[in-house]
Amino acid sequence: MKRDLLTILDLSTEEILRLIDKAAKMKAELAAGCLPKTLQDKIVGLVFLKPSTRTRISFESAVLRLGGRAIFMTGQDTQISRHEPLADMARVLSRYIDAIVVRTFAHSDVEELARFASVPVVNALTDHSHPCQVLADLLTIREKRGSLKDLTVAWIGDGNNVANSWIKAAVRLDFSLNLACPAGYEPDSELVGQAARGTNGKIKVITDPVEAVASADVLYTDVWASMGQEEEAKVRLKAFKRYQINGHLLSCAPPHAIVLHCLPAHRGEEISSEVLEGPQAPVFDQAENRLHLQMALLDWLIGSKKL
Repeated sequence: MKRDLLTILDLSTEEILRLIDKAAKMKAELAAGCLPKTLQDKIVGLVFLKPSTRTRISFESAVLRLGGRAIFMTGQDTQISRHEPLADMARVLSRYIDAIVVRTFAHSDVEELARFASVPVVNALTDHSHPCQVLADLLTIREKRGSLKDLTVAWIGDGNNVANSWIKAAVRLDFSLNLACPAGYEPDSELVGQAARGTNGKIKVITDPVEAVASADVLYTDVWASMGQEEEAKVRLKAFKRYQINGHLLSCAPPHAIVLHCLPAHRGEEISSEVLEGPQAPVFDQAENRLHLQMALLDWLIGSKKL
């Protein structure tokens, strides 16, 4: 039976932890020059309706590092641009390739592709979720902190797709998550409500960033205006003014806290240059770990199929 990854909730707690273990192992194997080529003769289709740097290159590199081949497609490269039904595209691609990685706007698009595809479908970002990003972030946190136990994460800024994926990760791994967002920019309220009930109040949505970081092991932020929200940028700059991760906010967190950002970063907006370039912000280690997590994911789905 094929497996898809559309949201983090598609994985059990045990699968998440084993996937992180596998990513760490493959990272070490790559560094040692002994990474097994488990995707030999496998082809992965990358269907990207949104532009990307890290997501595209990390997935392409993951496929190539494991001995497979990647085919990159934009909307203009396919009949999607001429309104071919996604159900038809899914069934056709399933006859040609071994997995489909999709980066798009509507989350319903990846759900429809997964429903009709007979090969695994991986969500490489939708407006609702970004599971591969957060799974790689968890690998980074474990590397820097040594463990995911007794973890507190403070999300500062827009309640966007990455925030939604952090909420789902908190449900699975039972850590504390404080989301500090301006009024009107909170994460999906239905998702928050369901998650809060399932985690005994460990997920909190508040407006004060200082309160959010007071006991945090990790401070996390993202751009204030995501792709497709450019027309809102000026309004958002004003609304988010208090939500910058800077030296002052970092000083309100415990001394051991680290700062993560999924990049690209707008220095001077959601994060200061001082913090982003400082010793507590391993953001380029974080970006690298996208490659290792995605190698582990693809190996599990279509390679060795082992966790």
